[in-house]
Amino acid sequence: MDPRAFCTSTRVLIVAGKGGVGKTTVSAVLARMAGLAGLSPLLVELEGRSGITALFGREGALGYAETVLSPADEPPGARAVRARTLTPDDALVEYLDDHGMRRISKRLTRVGLVDVVATAVPGIKDILVLGKVKQLERDRVADVIIVDAPAAGHAITFLQSARGLLDAVRVGPIRSQAQEVVELLSDPERTQVVLVTLPEETPVNELVETAYALEDRVGVKLGPVVVNGLYPAIAGLDTDPDDAARAIGATLATGESEALREAAAFRGRRIELQTAQIGRLADALPLPQLRLPFLFTNRIAPTELDQLTGAMAEEIAALGEAHR
Repeated sequence: MDPRAFCTSTRVLIVAGKGGVGKTTVSAVLARMAGLAGLSPLLVELEGRSGITALFGREGALGYAETVLSPADEPPGARAVRARTLTPDDALVEYLDDHGMRRISKRLTRVGLVDVVATAVPGIKDILVLGKVKQLERDRVADVIIVDAPAAGHAITFLQSARGLLDAVRVGPIRSQAQEVVELLSDPERTQVVLVTLPEETPVNELVETAYALEDRVGVKLGPVVVNGLYPAIAGLDTDPDDAARAIGATLATGESEALREAAAFRGRRIELQTAQIGRLADALPLPQLRLPFLFTNRIAPTELDQLTGAMAEEIAALGEAHR
């Protein structure tokens, strides 16, 4: 499988995971990969504070209107990466405007009652946002829509909200909206969820619980799991620093040998830990894994984003080879 085939296997990719595992970075990687594959991606954030713009070297926050994060033909042949934020308030106002209630929406906005209306029914905020995602997918505004979903705990209630409203509301536009959202989420050709984790015990535990909850309660198809932040293996970690120095005719300063031994021991323990967690994840959740490297930097900028994008493309290609 190549990146283009992966990104066109569904029209909406929802990226979810425990806070701090890098799901926003993975969302940006998938959008960039789609653009480099000649597809038109739309990156959607839902919480308004993800820092997606900085990953593409841009300043400021996203708004409800689309922003171009990565221009077309950079590099040649690439499609532009567009992005926007979806909020319940803006989605409600737009919904009212589209249904001939512009006067009402202006009044609600003016007196500050949009949030009151949006929270009047449990789950209505999530339905407003998911309904907008459904509209974007239906209108084919992009070849693939990548949604940077809320953190894992909220992601379950977020995606389950439509089914809850179907039980609570029997007639009317809210039920119709909920039904259409359920149809979107339950169709694997339209929507898949990509879960992200770190190779550590707690994130792996939470990912497995989230995966089964999404399948059982939401009925959404799960794509490959992204295991983020893997330390690459290094040959020769068990070699004594003094022996290595003598082999190349070098001399270590006082304290350097011990520091190198401690660093090698730490790296070895980390690799053992991540290997064990990857194996445990594979045993608990029979889904393909896409593994991304840990980058030794304090920030992800366009250079690092392209590095991760290349690694993701290689993982997807290897995934296709494994299934031949």
